[in-house]
Formats: sequence, structure tokens, C-alpha cells
Amino acid sequence: MSEKTLTRMDLSEAVFREVGLSRNDSAQLVESVLAHMSDSLVEGEQVKISSFGTFSVRDKAARVGRNPKTGEEVPINPRRVLTFRPSHLMKERVASGNKK
Repeated sequence: MSEKTLTRMDLSEAVFREVGLSRNDSAQLVESVLAHMSDSLVEGEQVKISSFGTFSVRDKAARVGRNPKTGEEVPINPRRVLTFRPSHLMKERVASGNKK
């Protein structure tokens, strides 16, 4: 398995090659889409991308955790976490890629 990370620059370059926008316009488009997704998630909305998956924010309640090394109980504060649920098509595509 490769250690490559897909970056914003990679996405911008893909838009540049596939759509034909200038590199600058491609970068602005990628930034705009990511900012719009982030803003929606901050407001508590779901972001659903067809054939890809759904991003959502979940509120987690306070709880008591335990330090595995010492066994000491530690309070964990309530927090909001980002979750991603892949679509069935994405799951199938990833699974079929593993059979090579």
C-alpha cells in the first residue's frame, strides 16, 4: 500500500487537466468547494456527495475514560466529531481494488 496523500494541489491539478480551467481558477474552485463543505459542517448540516459518501457532525457526550497504562480514570469532555459514511458504490470500488 502506498503512503501517498491526496492534497489540495493534486485536486487542483486534476481539475486543471480534466476541465481545462487555468491552474489559478482550478485552485480557487477546489478551495471554494472545500470551504463550502466546511461551512456547512460547522453549521451542523450533512454534506452528501452522490456515489462518494456522507460527511456529518456528531455530538459525543461526556464520559469517563481510562488511561490504559495506569488504569487511572480520566474525564473526557463532550465534543463534536466529524464522521464519514462511504456510499455503497465507494465501498464496492475500494473492495474491488483490493482484489488485484
